[in-house]
Amino acid sequence: MYEKMRGFFAIGVESLSKQMNAGNLFRSAHAFGASFVFTIGGIYSPNHAKSNTSKSIVHMPIYNYNNFSDFLPPEGSILVGIELTDDAIDLPKFKHPKKAIYILGPEKGNLSNNILSSCKYTVRIPTKFCINLAMAGAIVMYDRVISLGQYKPRPVIFNQND
Repeated sequence: MYEKMRGFFAIGVESLSKQMNAGNLFRSAHAFGASFVFTIGGIYSPNHAKSNTSKSIVHMPIYNYNNFSDFLPPEGSILVGIELTDDAIDLPKFKHPKKAIYILGPEKGNLSNNILSSCKYTVRIPTKFCINLAMAGAIVMYDRVISLGQYKPRPVIFNQND
């Protein structure tokens, strides 16, 4: 699966407020093969996030940054904001960069203007309203695996009973 993909990705959250959501997000990141996870403006504490049952922080680095100005993405990586904005690219139309750093906004708000203006792309999951942080992250990572994972296109089936 994700071993066939070239490049790398990481995923993080700005202004983390719910440890359980971060635990779920980081567990999914571990499952999808993230190189690392991070927080900006919020500290992830595995002792408060019982949802991270894969113990992902034992298997991949986690970085906690006080401010976005402290965050130094790997060379050649592309910052991708995940945000429900009118001008964002719909996820099904988005071509994931090979070296992507995805960042999600806080559970009770939006990505800061500072981060949004630093993102090369802003992507939205085409939903009617915002969904859970961990779910949004999992959907983006799944889409990355499907689009970059060297899977053959699904066959078109006109009648499921055939």
